[in-house]
Amino acid sequence: MSKSILITGCSTGIGYTCAHGLQKLGYAVFATCRKEADVERLKSEGLNAFRLDVCDTSSMHEALVWMLSQTGGHIDVLFNNGAYGQPGAVEDLRRDVLREQFETNVFGTQELTNLVIPYMRKQKSGRIIYNSSILGFVAMSYRGAYNASKFAIEGLADTLRLELYESGVDVVLIEPGPIKSDFRKNALAKFLEHIDQEHSAHKEVYAKTLKRLQKTGDAPFTLGAEAVL
Repeated sequence: MSKSILITGCSTGIGYTCAHGLQKLGYAVFATCRKEADVERLKSEGLNAFRLDVCDTSSMHEALVWMLSQTGGHIDVLFNNGAYGQPGAVEDLRRDVLREQFETNVFGTQELTNLVIPYMRKQKSGRIIYNSSILGFVAMSYRGAYNASKFAIEGLADTLRLELYESGVDVVLIEPGPIKSDFRKNALAKFLEHIDQEHSAHKEVYAKTLKRLQKTGDAPFTLGAEAVL
């Protein structure tokens, strides 16, 4: 029987590449996205796909039920991949902006994990993979919200690994560097939406940030998403 894997954030980048790549390797892949249009696109490409938004508890329950109904209640792997980056100086991050970053990257991710753990405990087997980042252990200016969310995920994952010791459930962290994806495009949208550039002490730096985020082509040291497979 093929091993089953539930992957979040499969619309582009690492999630997209892993969903297709693991299916080719024989895994029973259950690919999820936040937007229904992306779900339909993945289905048209031959993936078993469903809507899952880690900021929507009911959608997480529905996605898990959808998967388990096809696997006889078994789940081998959860890949917590869905996330985004909120650029901006720490002093320019409003509480609601910081909370939004944590809702997706930390709170929702861990809620989904906690939904899956009882099934893995019952099986006495399973693997939970957290997609962190090099920014989960190294701070970088103007990445404070993302840094903090990934530091938090690493703390949760490392603690969970200790708590699941001898349960048969493995907890794994991966810490990629720059990967080809829509991450920069999505970060630009969040920057323009939430950061008041004109009234910031960092106005001059932000002008350079905008140029960087608006560049086409890959950032330095960027690898293809298949590097994670």
